[in-house]
Amino acid sequence: MFYSVSGHVVDYSTNFVAVDSGSVAFLCFTSMQTAAKCSIIGEKVTLYTYLNVREDAIELYGFYDKEELDCFKMLIGVSGVGAKMALSLLSEYTADKIILSIAAGDHKALTKASGIGAKLAQRIILELKDKIGSLSVSSSENVAAVSSVSQNSVTAEAVAALVMLGYGQSEASIAVSGLDPSLSVEELIKQALKLLSK
Repeated sequence: MFYSVSGHVVDYSTNFVAVDSGSVAFLCFTSMQTAAKCSIIGEKVTLYTYLNVREDAIELYGFYDKEELDCFKMLIGVSGVGAKMALSLLSEYTADKIILSIAAGDHKALTKASGIGAKLAQRIILELKDKIGSLSVSSSENVAAVSSVSQNSVTAEAVAALVMLGYGQSEASIAVSGLDPSLSVEELIKQALKLLSK
């Protein structure tokens, strides 16, 4: 129903931004990422919106860019993930980071967001892994790279070793994806460690 709201910021907090659009101020619930970008009272902003209608409430959600809105809509499509949980994930990570974590199957990264347990994180990955290709995020090349790493046994072994050393699944996958897949597992690990230490 509402595509976007444009106007001047009249109030904000960590979970909402109020935008004065003429004679009406719209209260948009949002992620901390968007709230941080709209933290100057009087500044002109445009938020891409999603209207959530429930039996007991009508809530407007606003996002600084379309990628974050697309990620929000994708997340709330998962059974058991409501708007508050989707905002919790988007407050913890950028849309790109969430997409990469899903592509890499990195459920541990998703559990760092408040209210997201291991089972729910695994469900998010299971339900969305095949859908993330349709999202137009700036990390689409990284998503393809992460997917190709998981299909090669040598690179997958190197990623597993890096994860055991304490690196996240998605960052390890990205580091290994830029290396020559014909290298040995040991050499892949050494070179990936050099990249990750920079």
